[in-house]
Amino acid sequence: MPDHLHLLVYGTSERADLKAFVIHYKKLTGFEYSRRAGRRLWQPGYYDRVLRDEEATEAIARYILENPIRAGLARQLGEYPFAGSDLFDPRQV
Repeated sequence: MPDHLHLLVYGTSERADLKAFVIHYKKLTGFEYSRRAGRRLWQPGYYDRVLRDEEATEAIARYILENPIRAGLARQLGEYPFAGSDLFDPRQV
């Protein structure tokens, strides 16, 4: 999406820290963008939601993958170049 980002992430250990992950991600990507474009990329803060079961996770993955279609940026799943998943096949979600 040109004006926002959806991420579906999961912790791989008890020490996983979403806040630290988001801060690190925004620093890395924001610094490079600022260097190239001469302006800020990210607004302060973010919205998060904890998913507790597999069914909710799959529904959210599908929502994220279909977002470019709803926005008119693609006609079918997999067409938008910046949408994808390492875990979910959009045809099966």
